[in-house]
Amino acid sequence: MLIGGAVFPLLGALTYWYPKITGRMMSEGLGKITFLLVFVGFHTTFFPMHITGMAGMPRRVYTYAPGLGWDTLNLISTVGAFTIALAVLLFLVNAARSLKRGRRAGDNPWDAASLEWATGSPPPPYNFPHVPVVSSRTPLWTERERLPVLTGLRVDDRETLLTTVVEAMPDVREPSPEPSVWPLLSALAVTILFVASIFTPWAIVWGSIPVTIALILWFWPRKLEPRPEPVIE
Repeated sequence: MLIGGAVFPLLGALTYWYPKITGRMMSEGLGKITFLLVFVGFHTTFFPMHITGMAGMPRRVYTYAPGLGWDTLNLISTVGAFTIALAVLLFLVNAARSLKRGRRAGDNPWDAASLEWATGSPPPPYNFPHVPVVSSRTPLWTERERLPVLTGLRVDDRETLLTTVVEAMPDVREPSPEPSVWPLLSALAVTILFVASIFTPWAIVWGSIPVTIALILWFWPRKLEPRPEPVIE
């Protein structure tokens, strides 16, 4: 039942994150039709399979002898599968159409509580102009008026704040590393490894080499020396 366990959540996640990625809202009307088609198509496809299974039909076969009593149920499942395909096609049309015609999303169209919805849609490259400070799991619900931000860090250099382990109290300012391409290359190497492993187990062996190299270069210790703070006269 991978459709119910994977495709349903995937379509829901894409709908949820679409406004943050594109700055536009998907059509709610088309979204409701898509949900209805997927819901009906899922049950139309897979419920008859339970009956054909109890009638003796094995899994993953596409042909069988006539007269076994499976024909009508399999026809119903086929109609359901085409219904799911139609729903996915409608979802893609909705996504493509909303890129230009969708309603402007705003920063937080879902009234969500987590920090990613406190920045623009789509977010700017720097995410936040000031580091936000949170005191709960739902910061955007706790601080309805204005989200507090961190002060005291340098504005002419990259810094981050380190806190104590237990109390999470501000402790020291630490130089922040410069942007690096190695996290991206690590992610691409892992993706290629897993996709290739579908076709051959040797992908685990050979694919682990670029993954290891990328991870080593990403996490290789580098001494960060803070530059002198400017003198204000």
